[in-house]
Amino acid sequence: MIGKTASSAIASLAVLGMVSETAAGGRAVECYEQVNRPAVYETVYENVLVSPAGQQVESVPAIYGTRERVVQIAPARVSYEIVPAITRTIYRTVKVDGGYSWEWRVINGRKVLCKVRHKARYQRVAETVVVQPERQRRVLSPAEYESVAEEVLVQPEQRRIVNFPATYQTVARRVLVREGSSRWRQVRIPRHCRF
Repeated sequence: MIGKTASSAIASLAVLGMVSETAAGGRAVECYEQVNRPAVYETVYENVLVSPAGQQVESVPAIYGTRERVVQIAPARVSYEIVPAITRTIYRTVKVDGGYSWEWRVINGRKVLCKVRHKARYQRVAETVVVQPERQRRVLSPAEYESVAEEVLVQPEQRRIVNFPATYQTVARRVLVREGSSRWRQVRIPRHCRF
């Protein structure tokens, strides 16, 4: 690079010298012209990270349902009750009057005690008789049940980790392929310069 710069400087001085000689009326011995080579660029495409990969915790709430269940609301129990006596009415004919009785009578001025015969008289009377006496009876009451709805857990709350991949984007960028340069090239111009 230093050699290149030095040769460029020498060539510049030589050209300046020639210009001054030509202007002074001298004859050009060598001629040079400056040649510029432009820089060369190229478009390259590259993936650029937009957002890095990451993780996120997601929470899934618990799920509940309803279930029918039979529950006992009263246990089996034993109680006692009085069974009243069973009675029946029967009818029978009874002698209510008749037979003999003693009574005082006055006969021919005389007070005498007489045995008197009465005609028999009958009457039908009702009578209640016990067929089965009063008793105590044991009563068994079965347990009582009822269907109830209750809330049950079907699936508990869950936590899960969700992974997110990194996101990239393609970006165009111009890069320098070759730097521009400038150099001196010897030229030949008929009747003016030769080499």
